[in-house]
Amino acid sequence: MKSLIHAVVVAAALAAPVMSFAQSNASVTRAQVRAELVQLEKAGYHVGDGDNAHYPEAIQAAEAKVASQNGGASGYGGVVSGSSEAGRPAVSKADWNAMYSHP
Repeated sequence: MKSLIHAVVVAAALAAPVMSFAQSNASVTRAQVRAELVQLEKAGYHVGDGDNAHYPEAIQAAEAKVASQNGGASGYGGVVSGSSEAGRPAVSKADWNAMYSHP
């Protein structure tokens, strides 16, 4: 019985942080959605124009333009500054050769 109680306590302790990251229940009104859509259309994005080949780029560009017009305040994350080292090998060439070279 004690192990069952301990299991329930551990499960509750692990579930508490998950609940704190849940989305807020603040609903968006129809007027807010329409205002957002008008802003996106003014930024160059047009809903239903049939251009599905460039959908992600078009909406992201319009959202970025709207965010810059609104002072960068948006719910989509902060400003990214810095660099990335994509494409750099995870191990050195000497280590790679030592692991995968066969004499």
